[in-house]
Amino acid sequence: MNKSIYVIGLLMVFSTLNLNAQEDSIPMIKSLKFQKEYVATQEKEALKNEIESINNRLKNKQITESEAQSLKEAAAKKRALNIENRNAIIDNKIALLERNDGEMLMISEKDSLGASRIVLGMGHKDLDNDYIFGVKVQDNRPKKVKYDDRTTSALIIAVGLNNALIENQSLDDSPYKVGGSRFFELGWEWQTRVFKNSNFLRLNYGLSFQFNGLKPEGNQYFVNNNGQTELQEFDYELKKSKLRMDNLVFPVHFEFGPSKVKKTEQSIRYSTHKKFRFGIGGYGGFNLGTRQKLKYKIDGENVKDKIKRDYNSPNFIYGLSTYAGFGDTTIYLKYDLNPIFKDALVEQHNISLGLRFHL
Repeated sequence: MNKSIYVIGLLMVFSTLNLNAQEDSIPMIKSLKFQKEYVATQEKEALKNEIESINNRLKNKQITESEAQSLKEAAAKKRALNIENRNAIIDNKIALLERNDGEMLMISEKDSLGASRIVLGMGHKDLDNDYIFGVKVQDNRPKKVKYDDRTTSALIIAVGLNNALIENQSLDDSPYKVGGSRFFELGWEWQTRVFKNSNFLRLNYGLSFQFNGLKPEGNQYFVNNNGQTELQEFDYELKKSKLRMDNLVFPVHFEFGPSKVKKTEQSIRYSTHKKFRFGIGGYGGFNLGTRQKLKYKIDGENVKDKIKRDYNSPNFIYGLSTYAGFGDTTIYLKYDLNPIFKDALVEQHNISLGLRFHL
Protein backbone atom coordinates (compact mmCIF):
# COMPACT_ATOMS: atom_id res chain seq x y z
CA MET A 1 0.00 0.00 0.00
CA ASN A 2 2.74 2.40 1.01
CA LYS A 3 4.71 1.52 -2.15
CA SER A 4 1.66 2.27 -4.34
CA ILE A 5 1.22 5.69 -2.75
CA TYR A 6 4.92 6.39 -3.26
CA VAL A 7 4.74 5.49 -7.00
CA ILE A 8 1.60 7.57 -7.49
CA GLY A 9 3.33 10.53 -5.82
CA LEU A 10 6.31 10.27 -8.17
CA LEU A 11 4.05 10.16 -11.21
CA MET A 12 2.25 13.28 -10.04
CA VAL A 13 5.56 15.09 -9.57
CA PHE A 14 6.80 14.15 -13.07
CA SER A 15 3.47 15.16 -14.58
CA THR A 16 3.67 18.54 -12.87
CA LEU A 17 7.26 19.13 -14.08
CA ASN A 18 6.31 18.24 -17.66
CA LEU A 19 3.28 20.55 -17.52
CA ASN A 20 5.43 23.38 -16.19
CA ALA A 21 7.98 22.84 -18.99
CA GLN A 22 5.21 23.24 -21.57
CA GLU A 23 3.83 26.35 -19.89
CA ASP A 24 7.33 27.87 -19.68
CA SER A 25 7.28 28.33 -23.45
CA ILE A 26 4.33 30.75 -23.28
CA PRO A 27 6.21 33.67 -21.64
CA MET A 28 9.05 33.19 -24.12
CA ILE A 29 6.70 33.56 -27.06
CA LYS A 30 5.15 36.61 -25.46
CA SER A 31 8.60 38.09 -25.01
CA LEU A 32 9.46 37.58 -28.67
CA LYS A 33 6.19 39.17 -29.78
CA PHE A 34 6.91 42.03 -27.42
CA GLN A 35 10.30 42.53 -29.12
CA LYS A 36 8.63 42.91 -32.50
CA GLU A 37 6.81 45.97 -31.22
CA TYR A 38 10.11 47.72 -30.57
CA VAL A 39 12.04 46.78 -33.71
CA ALA A 40 10.64 49.71 -35.67
CA THR A 41 11.22 52.09 -32.74
CA GLN A 42 14.85 51.04 -32.43
CA GLU A 43 15.57 51.32 -36.15
CA LYS A 44 13.85 54.73 -36.31
CA GLU A 45 16.03 55.94 -33.46
CA ALA A 46 19.14 54.75 -35.29
CA LEU A 47 17.94 56.45 -38.49
CA LYS A 48 17.41 59.66 -36.55
CA ASN A 49 21.04 59.59 -35.39
CA GLU A 50 22.28 58.98 -38.94
CA ILE A 51 20.19 61.87 -40.29
CA GLU A 52 21.56 64.13 -37.55
CA SER A 53 25.13 63.19 -38.50
CA ILE A 54 24.44 63.86 -42.19
CA ASN A 55 22.87 67.25 -41.36
CA ASN A 56 25.95 68.21 -39.32
CA ARG A 57 28.22 67.35 -42.24
CA LEU A 58 26.00 69.44 -44.54
CA LYS A 59 26.06 72.33 -42.07
CA ASN A 60 29.87 72.18 -41.92
CA LYS A 61 29.97 72.19 -45.74
CA GLN A 62 31.69 68.80 -45.86
CA ILE A 63 29.08 67.49 -48.33
CA THR A 64 26.67 69.09 -50.80
CA GLU A 65 22.86 69.15 -50.51
CA SER A 66 22.50 66.53 -53.23
CA GLU A 67 25.01 64.25 -51.48
CA ALA A 68 23.16 64.73 -48.20
CA GLN A 69 19.83 63.82 -49.79
CA SER A 70 21.34 60.70 -51.37
CA LEU A 71 22.83 59.62 -48.03
CA LYS A 72 19.50 60.13 -46.25
CA GLU A 73 17.63 58.03 -48.81
CA ALA A 74 20.19 55.24 -48.53
CA ALA A 75 19.96 55.30 -44.72
CA ALA A 76 16.15 55.17 -44.80
CA LYS A 77 16.23 52.22 -47.20
CA LYS A 78 18.72 50.36 -45.01
CA ARG A 79 16.60 50.84 -41.87
CA ALA A 80 13.43 49.69 -43.66
CA LEU A 81 15.16 46.48 -44.75
CA ASN A 82 16.47 46.02 -41.20
CA ILE A 83 12.92 46.18 -39.82
CA GLU A 84 11.74 43.63 -42.37
CA ASN A 85 14.61 41.21 -41.77
CA ARG A 86 14.56 41.44 -37.97
CA ASN A 87 10.82 40.82 -37.82
CA ALA A 88 11.26 37.77 -40.06
CA ILE A 89 13.94 36.43 -37.68
CA ILE A 90 11.65 36.87 -34.67
CA ASP A 91 8.76 35.15 -36.51
CA ASN A 92 11.03 32.18 -37.26
CA LYS A 93 12.06 31.95 -33.63
CA ILE A 94 8.45 31.95 -32.49
CA ALA A 95 7.60 29.18 -34.98
CA LEU A 96 10.65 27.15 -33.86
CA LEU A 97 9.71 27.54 -30.20
CA GLU A 98 6.09 26.50 -30.80
CA ARG A 99 7.08 23.54 -32.94
CA ASN A 100 9.45 22.18 -30.27
CA ASP A 101 7.04 22.64 -27.38
CA GLY A 102 9.41 24.98 -25.56
CA GLU A 103 12.39 22.62 -25.58
CA MET A 104 14.60 25.38 -26.93
CA LEU A 105 14.86 28.68 -25.16
CA MET A 106 15.61 31.45 -27.60
CA ILE A 107 15.97 34.96 -26.29
CA SER A 108 19.02 36.22 -28.10
CA GLU A 109 17.40 39.14 -29.88
CA LYS A 110 18.28 42.40 -28.17
CA ASP A 111 15.45 44.51 -26.89
CA SER A 112 14.49 48.03 -27.79
CA LEU A 113 14.93 51.64 -26.80
CA GLY A 114 18.66 51.31 -26.24
CA ALA A 115 18.28 49.83 -22.75
CA SER A 116 20.01 46.98 -21.00
CA ARG A 117 17.89 43.86 -20.46
CA ILE A 118 18.21 41.08 -17.87
CA VAL A 119 17.10 37.62 -18.99
CA LEU A 120 16.33 34.90 -16.47
CA GLY A 121 16.35 31.26 -17.54
CA MET A 122 16.19 27.81 -16.02
CA GLY A 123 17.47 24.56 -17.46
CA HIS A 124 17.38 25.26 -21.20
CA LYS A 125 19.87 26.19 -23.94
CA ASP A 126 19.51 28.82 -26.61
CA LEU A 127 20.43 28.31 -30.28
CA ASP A 128 24.07 29.27 -29.59
CA ASN A 129 24.25 26.31 -27.18
CA ASP A 130 24.77 28.68 -24.24
CA TYR A 131 23.37 27.63 -20.88
CA ILE A 132 21.38 30.46 -19.36
CA PHE A 133 20.91 29.03 -15.89
CA GLY A 134 20.88 32.07 -13.65
CA VAL A 135 21.10 35.62 -15.00
CA LYS A 136 22.19 36.82 -18.43
CA VAL A 137 22.53 40.52 -19.17
CA GLN A 138 22.10 41.90 -22.67
CA ASP A 139 23.17 45.47 -23.41
CA ASN A 140 21.55 47.02 -26.46
CA ARG A 141 22.47 50.65 -25.99
CA PRO A 142 23.37 52.07 -29.42
CA LYS A 143 27.05 52.90 -29.78
CA LYS A 144 27.16 56.41 -31.19
CA VAL A 145 30.26 56.97 -33.32
CA LYS A 146 31.73 60.47 -33.10
CA TYR A 147 32.01 61.77 -36.64
CA ASP A 148 35.17 63.87 -36.17
CA ASP A 149 37.53 63.02 -33.30
CA ARG A 150 39.87 66.04 -33.16
CA THR A 151 41.73 64.95 -30.01
CA THR A 152 43.54 61.64 -29.57
CA SER A 153 46.07 60.36 -27.01
CA ALA A 154 49.01 57.98 -26.90
CA LEU A 155 51.81 56.61 -24.73
CA ILE A 156 55.20 58.27 -25.31
CA ILE A 157 58.55 56.53 -24.69
CA ALA A 158 61.95 58.08 -25.43
CA VAL A 159 65.43 56.71 -24.83
CA GLY A 160 68.95 57.69 -25.84
CA LEU A 161 72.25 59.35 -24.94
CA ASN A 162 72.60 62.07 -22.32
CA ASN A 163 75.38 64.57 -21.62
CA ALA A 164 76.05 68.19 -20.70
CA LEU A 165 76.96 71.34 -22.58
CA ILE A 166 79.45 73.21 -20.41
CA GLU A 167 80.13 76.93 -20.65
CA ASN A 168 83.16 77.76 -22.81
CA GLN A 169 83.80 74.07 -23.47
CA SER A 170 83.04 71.79 -26.41
CA LEU A 171 81.07 68.59 -26.07
CA ASP A 172 84.20 66.63 -27.01
CA ASP A 173 85.82 67.82 -23.77
CA SER A 174 82.86 66.73 -21.61
CA PRO A 175 83.83 65.03 -18.32
CA TYR A 176 80.96 62.60 -18.80
CA LYS A 177 80.98 59.31 -20.71
CA VAL A 178 79.22 59.58 -24.06
CA GLY A 179 77.96 55.99 -24.19
CA GLY A 180 77.44 55.51 -20.47
CA SER A 181 75.37 58.64 -19.84
CA ARG A 182 71.78 57.96 -20.91
CA PHE A 183 68.23 59.24 -20.51
CA PHE A 184 64.79 57.67 -20.43
CA GLU A 185 61.37 59.33 -20.73
CA LEU A 186 57.90 57.92 -20.18
CA GLY A 187 54.75 59.97 -20.62
CA TRP A 188 51.23 60.39 -21.92
CA GLU A 189 50.41 62.80 -24.72
CA TRP A 190 47.21 64.30 -26.11
CA GLN A 191 47.11 65.53 -29.70
CA THR A 192 44.55 68.07 -30.92
CA ARG A 193 44.10 69.12 -34.53
CA VAL A 194 44.47 72.92 -34.68
CA PHE A 195 42.43 73.60 -37.81
CA LYS A 196 38.94 72.25 -38.35
CA ASN A 197 39.35 70.83 -41.84
CA SER A 198 43.11 70.24 -41.96
CA ASN A 199 45.44 67.98 -39.98
CA PHE A 200 48.69 69.58 -41.12
CA LEU A 201 49.20 71.35 -37.78
CA ARG A 202 48.63 69.59 -34.45
CA LEU A 203 49.07 70.68 -30.83
CA ASN A 204 50.64 68.00 -28.62
CA TYR A 205 50.61 68.30 -24.84
CA GLY A 206 50.84 66.02 -21.84
CA LEU A 207 53.08 64.95 -18.96
CA SER A 208 56.32 62.94 -18.79
CA PHE A 209 58.74 61.47 -16.31
CA GLN A 210 62.33 62.17 -17.37
CA PHE A 211 65.34 60.30 -15.97
CA ASN A 212 68.65 61.95 -16.95
CA GLY A 213 71.87 60.14 -16.09
CA LEU A 214 75.48 61.33 -16.10
CA LYS A 215 78.47 58.98 -15.72
CA PRO A 216 81.78 60.75 -15.00
CA GLU A 217 84.95 59.79 -16.82
CA GLY A 218 87.77 58.15 -14.87
CA ASN A 219 87.50 57.44 -11.15
CA GLN A 220 85.45 60.53 -10.29
CA TYR A 221 82.25 61.15 -8.36
CA PHE A 222 80.08 64.16 -7.41
CA VAL A 223 80.53 66.04 -4.15
CA ASN A 224 78.99 69.18 -2.69
CA ASN A 225 81.93 71.40 -1.79
CA ASN A 226 80.88 74.61 -0.01
CA GLY A 227 77.75 75.02 -2.13
CA GLN A 228 79.46 73.98 -5.36
CA THR A 229 78.77 70.56 -6.94
CA GLU A 230 81.95 69.32 -8.55
CA LEU A 231 83.80 66.15 -9.53
CA GLN A 232 86.54 64.72 -7.34
CA GLU A 233 88.72 61.62 -7.34
CA PHE A 234 87.27 58.74 -5.32
CA ASP A 235 89.39 57.05 -2.64
CA TYR A 236 88.78 53.55 -4.04
CA GLU A 237 88.61 52.13 -7.54
CA LEU A 238 85.09 52.71 -8.84
CA LYS A 239 83.28 50.09 -10.86
CA LYS A 240 80.38 52.47 -11.39
CA SER A 241 79.68 56.14 -10.75
CA LYS A 242 76.41 57.66 -11.89
CA LEU A 243 74.29 60.71 -11.08
CA ARG A 244 70.58 60.53 -11.94
CA MET A 245 68.10 63.40 -11.99
CA ASP A 246 64.38 62.52 -11.95
CA ASN A 247 61.98 65.14 -13.32
CA LEU A 248 58.25 65.53 -13.87
CA VAL A 249 57.66 67.81 -16.85
CA PHE A 250 54.76 68.97 -19.01
CA PRO A 251 55.80 69.03 -22.69
CA VAL A 252 54.03 71.12 -25.35
CA HIS A 253 54.84 70.76 -29.06
CA PHE A 254 53.48 72.08 -32.32
CA GLU A 255 53.61 69.19 -34.78
CA PHE A 256 53.64 69.59 -38.56
CA GLY A 257 53.23 67.03 -41.31
CA PRO A 258 50.89 65.42 -43.82
CA SER A 259 48.33 62.76 -42.95
CA LYS A 260 46.05 60.28 -44.64
CA VAL A 261 42.30 60.89 -44.52
CA LYS A 262 39.88 58.01 -44.06
CA LYS A 263 36.30 59.12 -44.64
CA THR A 264 33.05 57.14 -44.35
CA GLU A 265 29.38 58.03 -44.02
CA GLN A 266 29.64 57.94 -40.23
CA SER A 267 33.17 59.18 -39.46
CA ILE A 268 36.27 60.97 -40.66
CA ARG A 269 39.73 60.10 -39.31
CA TYR A 270 43.25 61.41 -39.97
CA SER A 271 46.26 59.08 -39.77
CA THR A 272 49.98 59.96 -39.66
CA HIS A 273 51.05 56.31 -40.05
CA LYS A 274 54.27 56.20 -42.11
CA LYS A 275 53.97 59.96 -42.71
CA PHE A 276 56.68 62.53 -41.99
CA ARG A 277 56.18 64.48 -38.78
CA PHE A 278 58.14 67.34 -37.26
CA GLY A 279 57.55 68.74 -33.79
CA ILE A 280 59.03 71.72 -31.98
CA GLY A 281 58.28 73.07 -28.53
CA GLY A 282 59.40 72.85 -24.95
CA TYR A 283 58.68 71.62 -21.46
CA GLY A 284 58.53 72.82 -17.88
CA GLY A 285 58.20 71.00 -14.60
CA PHE A 286 59.79 69.97 -11.34
CA ASN A 287 62.81 68.06 -10.10
CA LEU A 288 61.57 65.06 -8.11
CA GLY A 289 64.96 64.03 -6.76
CA THR A 290 68.65 63.61 -7.48
CA ARG A 291 70.70 60.60 -6.43
CA GLN A 292 74.17 59.20 -6.95
CA LYS A 293 75.05 55.52 -7.25
CA LEU A 294 78.55 54.23 -6.52
CA LYS A 295 79.96 50.69 -6.83
CA TYR A 296 83.44 49.78 -5.56
CA LYS A 297 85.38 47.28 -3.48
CA ILE A 298 86.85 47.56 0.03
CA ASP A 299 89.07 44.70 1.21
CA GLY A 300 87.61 42.40 -1.43
CA GLU A 301 84.00 43.17 -0.52
CA ASN A 302 81.59 44.73 -3.01
CA VAL A 303 80.05 47.96 -1.80
CA LYS A 304 77.03 49.75 -3.29
CA ASP A 305 76.21 53.27 -2.17
CA LYS A 306 72.98 55.03 -3.12
CA ILE A 307 73.16 58.63 -1.97
CA LYS A 308 70.07 60.83 -2.31
CA ARG A 309 70.84 64.53 -1.94
CA ASP A 310 69.90 67.65 -3.82
CA TYR A 311 73.47 68.21 -5.16
CA ASN A 312 72.34 71.81 -5.77
CA SER A 313 69.84 70.60 -8.37
CA PRO A 314 67.25 73.23 -9.34
CA ASN A 315 63.67 72.79 -8.21
CA PHE A 316 62.20 73.91 -11.54
CA ILE A 317 63.07 72.32 -14.88
CA TYR A 318 62.45 73.95 -18.26
CA GLY A 319 63.85 73.51 -21.73
CA LEU A 320 63.41 73.15 -25.48
CA SER A 321 62.74 69.98 -27.45
CA THR A 322 62.19 68.88 -31.02
CA TYR A 323 61.64 65.66 -32.95
CA ALA A 324 61.42 64.57 -36.58
CA GLY A 325 60.83 61.31 -38.42
CA PHE A 326 58.32 59.06 -40.09
CA GLY A 327 55.31 57.44 -38.45
CA ASP A 328 55.52 56.50 -34.80
CA THR A 329 59.35 56.62 -34.48
CA THR A 330 61.22 59.92 -34.54
CA ILE A 331 64.66 61.33 -33.68
CA TYR A 332 64.36 63.31 -30.45
CA LEU A 333 66.49 66.18 -29.09
CA LYS A 334 65.94 68.03 -25.81
CA TYR A 335 67.96 70.72 -24.03
CA ASP A 336 67.52 72.03 -20.49
CA LEU A 337 67.64 75.82 -20.31
CA ASN A 338 68.08 75.61 -16.55
CA PRO A 339 71.59 74.72 -15.30
CA ILE A 340 72.19 71.23 -13.94
CA PHE A 341 73.62 72.69 -10.70
CA LYS A 342 72.46 75.93 -9.08
CA ASP A 343 74.91 78.78 -8.44
CA ALA A 344 77.70 76.95 -10.27
CA LEU A 345 80.79 78.91 -11.21
CA VAL A 346 80.68 77.24 -14.62
CA GLU A 347 77.18 76.52 -15.93
CA GLN A 348 76.27 73.08 -17.30
CA HIS A 349 73.12 72.32 -19.23
CA ASN A 350 71.70 68.84 -19.78
CA ILE A 351 71.31 67.75 -23.41
CA SER A 352 69.76 64.51 -24.73
CA LEU A 353 69.59 62.83 -28.13
CA GLY A 354 67.71 59.62 -28.88
CA LEU A 355 64.58 58.03 -30.29
CA ARG A 356 60.99 58.90 -29.43
CA PHE A 357 58.21 56.31 -29.82
CA HIS A 358 54.55 57.29 -30.22
CA LEU A 359 52.63 54.13 -29.14
